[in-house]
Amino acid sequence: MLSVSDSPTVTLRARTDDDAEVLYHLAADLETWEERSPAMPAPLTRSAYEARLAARDGDSADRAVNFVIDADGAAVGTVGLFDFDDLARQAEVGIALIAEARGKGIGTAALAQIVEFGFLRCNLRRLHLELIASNAGALRAYEKVGFVVEGRQREHAWVRGHYEDNIVMGLLRSEWASRRA
Repeated sequence: MLSVSDSPTVTLRARTDDDAEVLYHLAADLETWEERSPAMPAPLTRSAYEARLAARDGDSADRAVNFVIDADGAAVGTVGLFDFDDLARQAEVGIALIAEARGKGIGTAALAQIVEFGFLRCNLRRLHLELIASNAGALRAYEKVGFVVEGRQREHAWVRGHYEDNIVMGLLRSEWASRRA
């Protein structure tokens, strides 16, 4: 089991071969599937996962920016920006953490770093994301870094035998800059 201190040092970095096992288990975790993906849950083989990574790495049209979340020297998740809109200067944020890293502020720290990266390095004007309503921990983390609820899609997601609302959140660069000042 991974040992992560209560106040770990959180950094974002590129994926390495040493991260493969942790990241595969995170991607294949059926218990948290709906929190991470709108797709229908299905078993994910190691070879299918590796093929997906290879395709993503080799796709020059895929403008996603993906980082490994590193806590005290160990890979504990991923965070990234995707679905870039060049005209509106916006992108969507996505994050996933292994169970042992949740509830320790790691996600909040990683989100703060990807938000800064999006606004200062990618010259984005707006970031947005979606989550299922029952994911209270994620909602708190998003609010801590400045995201605000912009809307609710009622009974939008099928989650473990019932429909749940989908919450849409956004953060403008001007709001983020005001919080930093």
